[in-house]
Amino acid sequence: MGRQTSISGINPAGSSRAMRLDPLSLPVRFDAHDSRADGGLRHIELHRERVVLRRALHGMQMSVNVRVSDFLGVALRGLDDAQMLVLVHRDPSLTIPLCVSSDADEIATAWQMWSDIFALPLLPQDKPREPAARRRRHNAIRTRRPKFLVRRRGGDLLNPANLHQGEREIIARD
Repeated sequence: MGRQTSISGINPAGSSRAMRLDPLSLPVRFDAHDSRADGGLRHIELHRERVVLRRALHGMQMSVNVRVSDFLGVALRGLDDAQMLVLVHRDPSLTIPLCVSSDADEIATAWQMWSDIFALPLLPQDKPREPAARRRRHNAIRTRRPKFLVRRRGGDLLNPANLHQGEREIIARD
């Protein structure tokens, strides 16, 4: 007789040495290692459209709801003696483990199934990610006058001073 848990069926995800989640039995809840969280664990709810990550950080409970379409894809990562499938996000702390196995055929099948379920691309194995291109800064005040010149009053170029040339005397009247 198998031992049942409230999390997910007879054998919860991660209960054995090799973690295996079934992509056809979504939604699924499981715990994953998180070195920054209290207790070193985070609770993950995996649905077809969204992922909910729950963890405590310095006693403060937090929950992060992320759309599956916000993830970059399903990647294959090599471990010491096995391979791991992960759901990759731009923020490495939001990357989610899906499957760990040393069987190459099982990993290849699971990799394709997870990609099809989430409609995300297959990412190459251990490809070093290039850093994102720096955003071009649009400086709104680049064309303005320097700061010290702002304090000085500029000349009035639209109304030039009246110059009288060729006259012998200027008479001022009140």
